[in-house]
Amino acid sequence: MILRHTFAPPDNQRMAHLCGPLDAHIRRIEEALQVKVAHRFEQFRIEGPKARAQQALEVVQALYEMAKKPIPEEQVQLMLTGDTAVPVAGGEPLAMQTRRGEVRGRTTNQARYLESMASHDITFGIGPAGTGKTYLAVACAVDALERGAVQRIVLTRPAVEAGERLGFLPGDLAQKVDPYLRPLYDALYDLMGNDKVQKAFERNQIEIAPLAFMRGRTLNHAFVILDEAQNTTPEQMKMFLTRIGFGSKAVVTGDVSQVDLPRTQLSGLIDAERVLKRVNGIAIIRLTSADVVRHPLVARIVDAYDKRGSAA
Repeated sequence: MILRHTFAPPDNQRMAHLCGPLDAHIRRIEEALQVKVAHRFEQFRIEGPKARAQQALEVVQALYEMAKKPIPEEQVQLMLTGDTAVPVAGGEPLAMQTRRGEVRGRTTNQARYLESMASHDITFGIGPAGTGKTYLAVACAVDALERGAVQRIVLTRPAVEAGERLGFLPGDLAQKVDPYLRPLYDALYDLMGNDKVQKAFERNQIEIAPLAFMRGRTLNHAFVILDEAQNTTPEQMKMFLTRIGFGSKAVVTGDVSQVDLPRTQLSGLIDAERVLKRVNGIAIIRLTSADVVRHPLVARIVDAYDKRGSAA
């Protein structure tokens, strides 16, 4: 099927934003939907199976409406997945306030994840790489700290190596744990800025706490993030969840398809999802490949491994 569409009035800058640098947005539409898109100035010709050609035309038309300014690549990707965040309870999707401005969920599941972190004291974010589990959790923590809703942010994760043997790590506690917490640091620096993060560390407003060192503590008025939780044992998960004190929130993130524990060891995240799914006050949000906000190949890689796992 061949569909034709002409945008009016002619606007070269808008067309440039719609098509992207060197027609990158057009190439992405062609690749994702397996259609052919040709254009000459404001005239477009789309060729392919009826349903896909129609979807491609709808995406092009939607991009035109947004093309008053440059369109990020990730926005095009999200439009191609067919899942963008919708208003919650009839209003605007929840936004976290950070140095970078407002941080919102870009998909429906991400918006639900943000809403759950705002309304629950314990939230589980479970899903594959690139779905924003860690970044959105840190955004919520930064927002809570800067609003004065909590007094500090506590970052923790199990020190389990992802299939490699790293050997002895020199330095003090922070330096030893630093490689394991790097994704959390990256999100903090992005959302707060380097100087502000360093000052927060100096004032003990941000703390790194290896999971093994959490036993016996009670964390009051803190926003606690347990990252890579698929590598906890059930005993470690129970220990972590029972550290939560008054005025605190906890977010547990992990990818149950990337467990680095010995094969005979049950993941604490898998166990917790099963045990706590009906506990009032705990939210469990499942993210999927449709929520991936990285290179489009990431979503395809996730799907390919999922298919192999289900076929095994």
